[in-house]
Amino acid sequence: MAPHGTSRTAEELTTANNEALKGAAVGAAKFGIITAILGLSGTIFSPVYRSLTIQFKVFIQMSGMTLGGWIEADRRFRAWEGMRVREKRRERALERDEGVWKEWERLVEVKGKERDGGEEGKAK
Repeated sequence: MAPHGTSRTAEELTTANNEALKGAAVGAAKFGIITAILGLSGTIFSPVYRSLTIQFKVFIQMSGMTLGGWIEADRRFRAWEGMRVREKRRERALERDEGVWKEWERLVEVKGKERDGGEEGKAK
């Protein structure tokens, strides 16, 4: 169930999903490179790291990539969500301003008709 006030269309959900997916891929790649560099340096400089089994080294590499994917996906989704909130606020403000503008136009039109009607009465 969606939280109160967050009705999202299928298009918005798809866009949010795609943005989080891109973030997960980028984050996994970034952190994968970082953990690979750390693994390489551990292999070169650390006898403890060299003594680990290949399965544990793969687990360490995958953990780093998973963490990076999770962090970047969350960051991208939150950025998208913030952008969407700002966009909706802007739309509501434009609608409100448009309503005020139309009311002013109506008032000017009414005042103009009253003034024109008053001048025609004086001329006759």
